Amino acid sequence: MGGLQPWHWVIVIAVFVLLFGAKKLPDAARSLGKSMRIFKSEIKEMQSDSKQDAPPATPIASERADTPATPAPEAAPPPDQRPA
Repeated sequence: MGGLQPWHWVIVIAVFVLLFGAKKLPDAARSLGKSMRIFKSEIKEMQSDSKQDAPPATPIASERADTPATPAPEAAPPPDQRPA
């Protein structure tokens, strides 16, 4: 009761032939197949790019992201050396 029976498919095919004509149906099927192949290749490419572009996990230096990082102060000379 829930599935399409063979005579349902015959009616669907007849409607397609009447709407689009027998001449345009092979071209439509060909272009649909080409579009599906392109779509499938793009999906595979996106998945491979996302796996390659994922950077390795690095520890967070600071939890505060709202303040810009300040450069480290210059190192002071050791106490035994005096500036001239």
